[in-house]
Amino acid sequence: MPIFEYKCSDCGKQFETLVRSGTQPVCPACGGSYLAKQLSVFAPGVSGGGSGSAAQQSDSQVGACGHVCGSGCSLH
Repeated sequence: MPIFEYKCSDCGKQFETLVRSGTQPVCPACGGSYLAKQLSVFAPGVSGGGSGSAAQQSDSQVGACGHVCGSGCSLH
């Protein structure tokens, strides 16, 4: 099941969700179904595709959650 990022056209909430084939995702905030799929951005070093692990990144790049996601992390 792939994870997709969406932005709700009704309330503006951005979120990620697992999408099973044949299902239509809905906004977790308002229940709206008018969603715009967003482009996913992969952070280097998070899943072995970069030059180092999160522990090797500088503190300015590591979010409060401990991941290399910055302050706008939508996973937490």
